[in-house]
Amino acid sequence: MSLLARLAPHLPYVRRYARALTGDQTTGDHYVRVALEALAAGERVLEANLTPRVALYHVFHAIWLTTGAKLEPRDGGGDDASGRLMRIAPRSRQAFLLTALEGFTPSEAAQILGADFSEVETLISEAQAEIDAELATDVLIIEDEPVIAADIEALVTELGHTVVDIAATRTEAVDAVNRKVPGLVLADIQLADGSSGIDAVKDILARYDVPVIFITAFPERLLTGERPEPTFLITKPFQPETVKAAIGQALFFHPRNARQAA
Repeated sequence: MSLLARLAPHLPYVRRYARALTGDQTTGDHYVRVALEALAAGERVLEANLTPRVALYHVFHAIWLTTGAKLEPRDGGGDDASGRLMRIAPRSRQAFLLTALEGFTPSEAAQILGADFSEVETLISEAQAEIDAELATDVLIIEDEPVIAADIEALVTELGHTVVDIAATRTEAVDAVNRKVPGLVLADIQLADGSSGIDAVKDILARYDVPVIFITAFPERLLTGERPEPTFLITKPFQPETVKAAIGQALFFHPRNARQAA
């Protein structure tokens, strides 16, 4: 199999990464092109001990570093995801994007960046902390189990957000939104009176554009193969760090700044 054939499935994703990293499609594409040209000319080779996708990103970063590319944080910027990315410290930005946007594990991100696993974990935590501080918002929890609701509320509060209401039914959820529009919704599927968290979320999204994270013991009810499926879905019992990461990503990548939902 030719080099291009091996890499072709991964090119759209490394272009996406380069665009997010640089904040500009033209600049990102330029560095991807330089990396591919270096591979084609034999100036760079894919590491044999890495998967093709990890190896491609590794070459991209090697080219980036050797060509003098800069990743200084930019002051100001917009409130969209690109503007917020540019305000994250450069090295943390790379680790965050590799794991949150591209779906690499911290171990794979360490291979790509030529860093230790512990360093990558620290970088991701630093990026997450910056995101949490910038995107603090009001949160609605839709959950009928008091203990679970309390656990989620504690996690949300720990991240610097404010829980404006906890709803146990579809009706309570809609009433809560009528009183205060949240910047984020965390929703269970099966609620106390037999009503559906899915229907509650549909009611909310019909009126307001807010990010939603489903936390449920019944993921199969959402993962049906039909569209649209939720972007953020956490299975119970959940790990606290999984919920924290999903909250940061949901707020960060939502098309508008969640703080404006008021």
